[in-house]
Amino acid sequence: MPTEPRVAVIRGDGIGADVTDATLNIINAALNKVGASPFTCDDIHAGAAYFAETGRDIETDGETRAGDADAIFLGAIGLPSIRHEDRTEISPHLRLRDRFQLYAGVRPVRAYPNAPQRLADPRAAGLDLVIIRESTEGLFYTAAVHNRSIVEGEVTAPDAVSDIMRITASTTRKLHEFAFNMTRRRRDRGRAGKLTCVDKANVFKSQAFFRTLFDEVAQKHQDIDTSYNYVDAMALDMVRQPWEFDVMVMENMFGDILSDLAGGLVGGMGMAACGEIGDETGLFQPAHGSAPDIAGTDRANPLAAILSGAMMLDYLAQKCDLPLYEQAAGLIEDAVAKGFAANALRPMEFGGDMGTRAVTDEVLTQIANG
Repeated sequence: MPTEPRVAVIRGDGIGADVTDATLNIINAALNKVGASPFTCDDIHAGAAYFAETGRDIETDGETRAGDADAIFLGAIGLPSIRHEDRTEISPHLRLRDRFQLYAGVRPVRAYPNAPQRLADPRAAGLDLVIIRESTEGLFYTAAVHNRSIVEGEVTAPDAVSDIMRITASTTRKLHEFAFNMTRRRRDRGRAGKLTCVDKANVFKSQAFFRTLFDEVAQKHQDIDTSYNYVDAMALDMVRQPWEFDVMVMENMFGDILSDLAGGLVGGMGMAACGEIGDETGLFQPAHGSAPDIAGTDRANPLAAILSGAMMLDYLAQKCDLPLYEQAAGLIEDAVAKGFAANALRPMEFGGDMGTRAVTDEVLTQIANG
């Protein structure tokens, strides 16, 4: 019989605590509803506020404990008033991504009734797609590996600066395998089941390599419908006809840009759930920032965090062989959809009258009635 999973919980900074507490309440209600045992939480202190207090951005053994857990849930990290001496952000979560090679960044994009929709075409009301962004290399390779602080006294305005886009066969093959498998799971759940490789293979050798590896992996998944799109054309199509796409896989920087664009189509960052998944563990977090100006004021929209929590349950269901967790994940997703359909979810972020607690309470009500 499967053992209870253990989740490393990092509330972090700003509204991180607010949305994390809301998410854990929702998760516990959903697990209880389907008759599943709750997971064990291991709370880990990390973030900018913790750095200001201790000089460390995460507890001494925090990284090890995070890696030992079955999954990691993160509320938010960073405060604009607290920086390293070189003025860079406090970002232990980026180190976790690199240390545990969380190469598959998953960003679902779904439109909900009565939530903001930026496209007038009625087909946009059914928007439901996923962007899979490689999260450990690509153009971010430079930031992760090669960036160095400017040494005092050196020239600070060089004539030219170069960054490196790194695409490796080992990581990219795993990314494409992940994308094909996710596309198949979505197809089995009634989605379109089509995978699009987004690249710039007509210009960059690294991107041509990315596409070559996609074609190689595709040979093992011939039941999946595939297509290609250059990233600039994809940006156009995300506005012109996003309903034509289901799952898209792409390099790190391309995914960073297109996932925010896609999030804007369905309401904004308050709905932007995110999972970063590797071979051994996964980290789940809302894609928004820490918003310290509204922390503790009951104004934060917790839905991105709640939907990230549903993603984590789905991940744990597969990793730990816990089918009831998959049911709980679906229950949360349905609760959010039903809440919007009934116009019972009206977050302040969208000009509504509901703060963090009210939004959480409504999702709890929908789960109870589900």
